[in-house]
Amino acid sequence: MDLDAYSAAHREEWDRLDQLGRQRFFSGAQSDELIDRYQSGATQLSAIKTTAGSTLVGDRLSVSLSRARLRFTGASANVLSLVPRFFVLSLPAALYRIRWVTLAVAVVTVIIATLYGVWIAGNPQVIANLGTDAQIRQYVEQDFVAYYSNNPAASFAGQVWTNNAWIAAQCVAFGITGLWVPYVILMNAQGIGQAGGMMFAYGKGDVFFEYILPHGMLELTAVFVAAAAGLKIFWAWIAPGARTRGQALAEDGRALFTVAIGLVFVLFVSGLVEGFVTPAPWPWAVKMLIGGAALAAFLVYMIWWGGKAYRSGETGDLDEFAAGAKRIVAG
Repeated sequence: MDLDAYSAAHREEWDRLDQLGRQRFFSGAQSDELIDRYQSGATQLSAIKTTAGSTLVGDRLSVSLSRARLRFTGASANVLSLVPRFFVLSLPAALYRIRWVTLAVAVVTVIIATLYGVWIAGNPQVIANLGTDAQIRQYVEQDFVAYYSNNPAASFAGQVWTNNAWIAAQCVAFGITGLWVPYVILMNAQGIGQAGGMMFAYGKGDVFFEYILPHGMLELTAVFVAAAAGLKIFWAWIAPGARTRGQALAEDGRALFTVAIGLVFVLFVSGLVEGFVTPAPWPWAVKMLIGGAALAAFLVYMIWWGGKAYRSGETGDLDEFAAGAKRIVAG
């Protein structure tokens, strides 16, 4: 399929579908036209996804179809009834859309952290710049582990949850700058590399992984996802495709802000693991199993379930969710 030619041939139909989807009131003829154009658009979207996969043209058409579907299906009588749709369709679809960018962020972070850690661990002069021998020994032998148990578990879990959720929200909100996300990635990787480098230099590498991995597997993945969402919004501004920059930012911004909301819940789980599992006097394998299970559940939700939601026509756009809520409140 020549996607550009196909898009040009159906552009007027899609623009009309989008126009109808934004209307609040319809005549009988307009209602019939809305349904006809929705059916045609759904068929065309299926053809695009089958032959071209994930494209900006397909994403835009998906948004128009979502608006149109809301117009002729109406909304339920309870705002809370829209919440399951958010978690079953909107959020996993939004996560699925940024899966490859998330993987790229994860790889870059691991590479930077590893290089930084190896550099520190292998250079006594570098370590000397981080503190005296007594100070670093205090950190690797006591402070690193004590950090996870100095405060009550519930209080500590709440603290790390709010801090990480704030960082994730900043990545999405300030992603358009193109500078904030790389800064967060670099600082995060350097922090991990510095801690790991000092721990390995003093023979505590096993302790480093034992206390980082149980919660870090899910926590770091959530940060990678937030960074990917921010980068995706920035790229929508740089390369909007057939859309105007305003349209691209509005559409991708609504869809990817879904990610910021969803990560609040993901980071709540990682906070519980960090507060109650990481410092627990349990065997290392048990703590790894719990952390690994939390990560596996999230990846299944993001990739497998998210893929199903995305292929069904979902884009993660909050527009339909918000429109449904407005209609319920107004009516």
